[in-house]
Amino acid sequence: MRRVFDNFMKYRFLLVELVKKDIKLKYRNSYLGLLWTLLEPLLTMFVLTLVFSGLLGRGYRLYPIYILTGRLLYTYFSSTTKSALKSIRSNSGMIKKVYVPKYMYPVSSVISGYIIFVLSLIVLVVVGGILRVKPTVYLFQAVVPLVLLFFMTLGVSMILATLAVFFRDLEYLWSIALMLIMYASAIFYHVDDLNKPYIERLLKLNPLYALILNFRNTVLYGKGLDSEALLVAAVFSLFSVVAGCYLFYRKQDNFILHI
Repeated sequence: MRRVFDNFMKYRFLLVELVKKDIKLKYRNSYLGLLWTLLEPLLTMFVLTLVFSGLLGRGYRLYPIYILTGRLLYTYFSSTTKSALKSIRSNSGMIKKVYVPKYMYPVSSVISGYIIFVLSLIVLVVVGGILRVKPTVYLFQAVVPLVLLFFMTLGVSMILATLAVFFRDLEYLWSIALMLIMYASAIFYHVDDLNKPYIERLLKLNPLYALILNFRNTVLYGKGLDSEALLVAAVFSLFSVVAGCYLFYRKQDNFILHI
């Protein structure tokens, strides 16, 4: 463990440069640049509100924020895992030429995506102010699902980055899986409207929905964390990080034979 930490500290400046590069590449040739970090979730919220408000959000004044809270967390998880999945193969030229700890590539994708995600939360603050959402003391607990989201995404990203080296079709399979995850995360519909309590219990088995639920509780509803959802998300986050790091460590020496 000491050796891993020393190795990380030795290359920490490289990690910073990789993070900067990922952010620059994301907005390269874009006139608005980082401004899209704020505009994209805002425009998505407007579109989804217009499409679904009459059907799924009727009479709910805070429906735009309901959508935004779910969409922001899902977008970070989705875009980051897709980027990390391709990180080893897309940097194959560098890996073949010089020694760089290979975990730097998926980790930089996760960190750069998280920086953009945190910046996008400004939109949530602005929209919340416009719609007069009253902050409560539980708002401070929102840090918990946000931290768990980072580690959950990191763990899943490490697993995907490893498997994608050996199974090229995983990129397409993961895109389909993300669509299923989106519909199982109650981003634009209310679980209570389904009038089927067992469905909510099933949805709580989706760790991403568990995080979105607790984020909405603290930010939107002024409630404390749901203990059941918190347990599901925390256990899955821990498991995914441990499994992802272990799998990556065991397989990284074979990457050079497949990239």
